Amino acid sequence: MAELWKSLPSWVRNIVVPIIVLILAWQIIGFVFGVVGALLAFAFKVLVVVGIAAAVVILVKKAAKN
Repeated sequence: MAELWKSLPSWVRNIVVPIIVLILAWQIIGFVFGVVGALLAFAFKVLVVVGIAAAVVILVKKAAKN
């Protein structure tokens, strides 16, 4: 691997490789934020559905008493 690295021209080692690393890092960070955002959105939707279900149960119990 070291021989391959040393065989690359200096402009590839100093310019191209860091740009590729930055692009990959940006993609990985975007993926992580996307997954976290999707999980938070899912959790929020679940909480909304549970809240609506709880309100319906409370209203049905009140209606059943009367």
